Amino acid sequence: MAGVDHGGGIDAAAARWGGARGDWLDLSTGINPRPYPLPAFGGDIWTALPDRAAFAEAEAAARSFWRVPDGAAVLAAPGASALIARLPALRPAGRVSIAGPTYNEHARAFAANGWQVVEGAADAAVVVHPNNPDGRFQAAPDAAFSVIDESFCDICPDESQIAQAGQAGTVVLKSFGKFWGLAGMRLGFAIGDPVLLARLEPMIGPWAVSGPALVTAAKALRDEAWAAATRARLAADAARLDALMLRAGVSQAGGTALFRLYDVGDAAAWQERLARHRILGRIFPYSARWLRLGLPDGDGWARLEAAL
Repeated sequence: MAGVDHGGGIDAAAARWGGARGDWLDLSTGINPRPYPLPAFGGDIWTALPDRAAFAEAEAAARSFWRVPDGAAVLAAPGASALIARLPALRPAGRVSIAGPTYNEHARAFAANGWQVVEGAADAAVVVHPNNPDGRFQAAPDAAFSVIDESFCDICPDESQIAQAGQAGTVVLKSFGKFWGLAGMRLGFAIGDPVLLARLEPMIGPWAVSGPALVTAAKALRDEAWAAATRARLAADAARLDALMLRAGVSQAGGTALFRLYDVGDAAAWQERLARHRILGRIFPYSARWLRLGLPDGDGWARLEAAL
């Protein structure tokens, strides 16, 4: 992971600023701090390879939860990042337009597969919707090969562009780790053109998703009550974080209900200031002013307020 620009990385933060891993409050990601409760795992789930029925149940739950249009395929994978890395290989390399600034792994993956990242008309187009880090809603791309990354869209399902998944050449990405707070489970879904997903599946390989992840997804994706309550709580906590930060004298720059973006003037200084209190915030190589914070939970609120 050396040289990769991401949130997380508490081990690197501890090495730089001190403290043990358990001393740190990680606000550098956009992961729900109250994860979905794990189901009771029975039988041989930890010892047996997941069978096709387990994949089918998780993918059926995904089809229902995300209102997947008829004709679109659904493919479970070991995280949205694994899909992002493989999608550029589905088409011959050409020119790709990526609406930015945004999550950097899309450009990294396309460039690694020989694509030229350009502005304007292109053979392929990528949008992150809502965008990371500023939360902007994007227009659906119009290209022969279109990727819509909806990793953070479960907080605002009415804004989803899932209807585009029924279009030829289109793939919509969904992340399970963020909204459900189970990033360590490594689970994501590609939804879209069956021809493209048929090419993608062998790239991922057999048994790409663990049995526990499939069982958890099959349950969580049918738990609409938990999802509704979680959206309400996240929205309230995002407003609480904004109020706390605005009192500290910074300006709102965007975000979603899973992370907030602030114009703090000197982002590196703010990251250093928080790190002295063992709180990790996210800064960006393309903006010296932006600081992104995820949502605290429990005593994390008091820790952040004290640091400010």
